[in-house]
Amino acid sequence: MSRGGSGGRTRVKTSRGRTAQSTRWLERQLNDPYVKRAKAEGYRSRAAYKLIELDERFALLRGAKRVVDLGIAPGGWAQVVRKQLPKAAVVGIDLLPVDPIEGVIIYQMDFMDDAAPGLLVEALGGAPDLVISDMAANTVGHPQTDALRTMALVETGLAFAIDVLEQGGTFVAKVFAGGADSTLVAEMKRNFTSVKHAKPPASRKGSSEWYVVAQGFKGRSAE
Repeated sequence: MSRGGSGGRTRVKTSRGRTAQSTRWLERQLNDPYVKRAKAEGYRSRAAYKLIELDERFALLRGAKRVVDLGIAPGGWAQVVRKQLPKAAVVGIDLLPVDPIEGVIIYQMDFMDDAAPGLLVEALGGAPDLVISDMAANTVGHPQTDALRTMALVETGLAFAIDVLEQGGTFVAKVFAGGADSTLVAEMKRNFTSVKHAKPPASRKGSSEWYVVAQGFKGRSAE
């Protein structure tokens, strides 16, 4: 590892057993201000700042009492929720193992499992007023396929939110370039008073990810 270039940028030398691609990834991580900030502030991932920035714009966390975190791993979003809402009930779910977070109930299981929605609501002790999702499908390297697979997760997350959210609640989900498709946006607009797309500054410029923010859930009678 060496320092060079303007501003003391850290450069990583390619070593035996490390591909050029992994070297570029490591160099990007070492020079990413959000990665450095996350380490300094105790967050598990730079993704924490995406939620912080979305909250600054949309006041997502204001007054929330029961929060569901879909795709919780590694836990950065849940950490933000706990820090800003210390009295809220928080439950998360992910296929991947997640180290414990104080005050957060975590299920390691597939969100698509039929039993998952009931477990999440039961753990909260009532209907959530905020459902946040940073879920993304494992990529296969084919952009259209990757987008479709992630959109399927967004659709499932939305269906869950519509089934369980408290009236006035909020649903936030990761989507990709172009945002949610028109059918999905129409479904959100039928059920929420406000639907907007946003790309928080913490989302890398080269990344195709965006977030859809649906606020003001109208209630089950809106279906």
